Amino acid sequence: MLSTVQAPFWHGLGDAKMTVLVLAGTGEARQICTALSENGVPVLASLSGATRAPKDLGVETRIGGFGGVSGFETVLKERNISAVVDATHPFAAQISQRTLDICTDWKLPYAMYMRPAWVAGAGDAWTDLDDEAHAADVIDDGAVVFLATGRQTLHRFANLQGRRLICRQIDPPEAAFPFEGGSFLVGRPPFTVEDEVALFSDLQIDWLVVKNAGGAASRTKLDAARQLGIRVAMIKRPKVDPRALVFSNATGIVEWAAQWA
Repeated sequence: MLSTVQAPFWHGLGDAKMTVLVLAGTGEARQICTALSENGVPVLASLSGATRAPKDLGVETRIGGFGGVSGFETVLKERNISAVVDATHPFAAQISQRTLDICTDWKLPYAMYMRPAWVAGAGDAWTDLDDEAHAADVIDDGAVVFLATGRQTLHRFANLQGRRLICRQIDPPEAAFPFEGGSFLVGRPPFTVEDEVALFSDLQIDWLVVKNAGGAASRTKLDAARQLGIRVAMIKRPKVDPRALVFSNATGIVEWAAQWA
């Protein structure tokens, strides 16, 4: 039910075409865009531009930041956005928080897709960390460390002196490794368990550092670590604002979004 205090900005637009904005960046975002489009829902997808040559989402897509709050609000107005689906990475906390705040102020329907987190099972040797900086507290000096956390938070591992660091990223690096003792490895997913076992064996990995992003597609590195007895430093997810409407399956959020179009 709409608030009786303040109606949404799109109240009174009559027959104006309403569009669902999908903040993308995950495999599930592509599924959500496809499902909405197949059901006749106008969709505008948005990618941050962090990955060069991203895969086609199958719907109209804008690439690059919004230019802050004012830029985001301009897109909401100009495109008659009727609802926002946040299907960004579980660790894109700043983007999600800003989007929720704006949608709350505008009385605009907002929902987040959050895939279930990974849970350790038999044979796993995981250590949970609150953030990247704590990796130095548990990883031994001289260890060979595989960082599967991406380049954007690489600077947080600068205190891992005395370890050999290997950071995998999708695109070729534009600069040298930012601190001593590390190197980049370029690789574009998906990776099979067999791929990861062969890679970790060849590199003689002692520790795997991973963000708890969840999802089956990127779990292969954890299955490989289990097979090889590699220890895992698992970085916990940021907390989700309790005001957010959260879905853990794509079908549910597609049905929710379709009603606002």
